[in-house]
Amino acid sequence: MAGTLYTYDENFRAYKALIAAQFSGAKVNVAKDFVFGETNKTAAYLQKFPTGKVPAFETADGKYLLESNAIAFYLANTQLRGTNDFQQAEIQQWISFADNEILPASCAWVFPLLSIMQNNKQVIQNAKEDITAALEILNKRLIHNTFLVGERITLADIIVFCNLIHLYQYVLEPSLRAPYGSVTRWFTTILNQPQVKAVVKPFELCTKTLEFDAKKYSEFLARPSGKQKDEKKQQGKQEKKKETKPAEESTAVAEEEEAAPAVQGFDFETFKRVYSNEDESKSIPYFWDKFNENAGDCSIWFGEYKYNDELTKVFMSCNLITGMFQRLDKMRKYSFASVCLFGEDNNSSISGIWIWRGQDLMFTQSPDWQIDYDCYEWKKLDPASEETKKLVQQYLSWTGEDKKGRKFNQGKIFK
Repeated sequence: MAGTLYTYDENFRAYKALIAAQFSGAKVNVAKDFVFGETNKTAAYLQKFPTGKVPAFETADGKYLLESNAIAFYLANTQLRGTNDFQQAEIQQWISFADNEILPASCAWVFPLLSIMQNNKQVIQNAKEDITAALEILNKRLIHNTFLVGERITLADIIVFCNLIHLYQYVLEPSLRAPYGSVTRWFTTILNQPQVKAVVKPFELCTKTLEFDAKKYSEFLARPSGKQKDEKKQQGKQEKKKETKPAEESTAVAEEEEAAPAVQGFDFETFKRVYSNEDESKSIPYFWDKFNENAGDCSIWFGEYKYNDELTKVFMSCNLITGMFQRLDKMRKYSFASVCLFGEDNNSSISGIWIWRGQDLMFTQSPDWQIDYDCYEWKKLDPASEETKKLVQQYLSWTGEDKKGRKFNQGKIFK
């Protein structure tokens, strides 16, 4: 097997494929002229990889693959994939565990500390609890096992290792990793394999957990939004449990500009920076001051998920929110939302406050925005009513309960 991998430096997702190739002997060339945010937005790239995602792989005979786990599987050998049916199933089990139980919590904990995501104590606390639960499971598995599946390294080890990299690099200081000695032993064993060292640039295990730096985050927000997104990708740092889709340009942007109401007034970008950097005691009054100054420019809506009875695992419900946000990327310039999940596994609900420019339902104004919105019941709110003020306070401060008394679990911001 041979081909070209499109990625940027130190992309932990691309590590999966590159490490697999080191073990299998597959010949992989990393595209030398790849520039994230430029190359993956060209017509030539999008013709091969329509989603614009990174990493992406082009085989020597002109076939194309997206999604890091799929690329790693393609480049792996029989040993890495599993030598019998049960091993193969076990490997898939741990790959799912890595993507569903480790990666979302890792992003929620690490990204704010890297000053590329809003800092919310409750969200980070939830992430810490999720990581603790995941590490406990891994530790039990590895107490009596050198590797996750069988007696040799497999894709299970490679993918779980890659999804743990940021945790061991930035937050798991000695006291935090002490209860999980078997996981750390396994992690360093994988890290020190020649095939892994050939791919992963040397780094030391975390000595002290990073702390949120509000100044750096403010500087990050002040940069052009496109650059922010590019830097998030270049560092492998993203909000949802998934490889994300970069914002598209060309005609789609032009359509976006035409679809949005041509009203000037409420400054969304400034409000988003205030909300991200200030406590809710300051940012919410700021919102109302600016909103009232620009009466008629924007409207406030309440969106409630129609199928709450079908929600199961909390992480899966959160993925629904994140997925909707990602698919509405082109709507961000003219809107802001705080969507919250209330309750727990098998007893939860999703609802949120949305603010956008114009007085009508914004999703209907462009075909590009008509994604997922019909899964919600939408109600336009009266900004002068006390009920609306209470809802804005609740959803922007991530507190309270839903209509059935389920307590706030976690929230996500569309900005």
